Amino acid sequence: MLLRDTGRVVAITARRPGVTEILVARGPRLARAINYEALTGTVALGDTVVVNKTARILSLGTGGYDFVIHIVGKEEGREGPREPGHIMKLRYTPCQFSCLAVEEEDSPHHAVLAGAESLHNLPVICGSLHSMLPAAAAAVKWRSRHRARLVYIMTDGAALPLAWSQLVARLRASGLLDHTITVGHAFGGDLEAVNLYSGLLAARHVLKADVAIACMGPGIVGTGTKYGFSGLELGEIVNAVSILQGLPVAVPRISFADKRPRHRGVSHHTLTALGRVALRPAILALPYLPREEYWQIREQLAAEGVWQKHRVVMADGRKGLACLSDLGIKVTTMGRGMEEESSFFAAAAAAGVIAWELHLARARGVPPGSGNDP
Repeated sequence: MLLRDTGRVVAITARRPGVTEILVARGPRLARAINYEALTGTVALGDTVVVNKTARILSLGTGGYDFVIHIVGKEEGREGPREPGHIMKLRYTPCQFSCLAVEEEDSPHHAVLAGAESLHNLPVICGSLHSMLPAAAAAVKWRSRHRARLVYIMTDGAALPLAWSQLVARLRASGLLDHTITVGHAFGGDLEAVNLYSGLLAARHVLKADVAIACMGPGIVGTGTKYGFSGLELGEIVNAVSILQGLPVAVPRISFADKRPRHRGVSHHTLTALGRVALRPAILALPYLPREEYWQIREQLAAEGVWQKHRVVMADGRKGLACLSDLGIKVTTMGRGMEEESSFFAAAAAAGVIAWELHLARARGVPPGSGNDP
């Protein structure tokens, strides 16, 4: 059920592209809230706002924020010249809105995508957590000496507004990410795409990506069951990339700091997604690890058939991780930083190195899997 509240904006605490963080007062109580400009317009001090407080009441992982539903008295101000585009996001909800999808007839890229059917061996890093993005991106940029044109494709498996991701804003400001595409009901990217397949094709044919990264935004959903988690889409991303003749590079979720047995070593999320859902083989990126950790991971992968199904490639992306530290970009996963979760971030960085090597092999005309690529 949607829980609402009404209050007055008493402070604006932060702004970044598309997002304003505010403090809302209702009597003596204060609550932090988020206003998405694409949905509700610009908020100002003194405005009365209606907020969705459901996540805060349930103590969910939104950082303790409410979300502005609308700004009282500014409804008419949102009317004006209609923006181009006929594709609806958040369809059949009170928040549905139109956007110009990269594929539709009004798009300047329609003709290109109407004839696009292949990724032509584009390396695509396939992740299951948003926290994999910075390490993978930094490793691609480090290994390519910042020559790579890198595109992030955000799925709708978690947060829907791209603007919610502070990581994306930092990566773009630091030159570690060039373009973004939001697919499905996710929104706010440089390009909007109807689904993952057309988003991948847009990365290759419209944005001319050398490497792409496809994964969800912040806020994975999990239930503690084998199939009840949104990171299962990792297998679907692998399938999509392979069907479109791209080169999927899968990032395993690895942890030796997580206290939950199902996430120790290789997470059950990775084992299920790559063992049961992925129907086509991918390159599975692994970092160099201490011997005991390596053998634990290998045994887990083999027990679920993942080692046999996919092509395991090892790489060292630690210098990419050093780039993040040098730029002051702090990364965490499940509340733990790079020191505690070194193997987690090393796996994502390894995928970045492998993806760039695959790009170089493609540029040289080396067929994938020939033995001369990674």
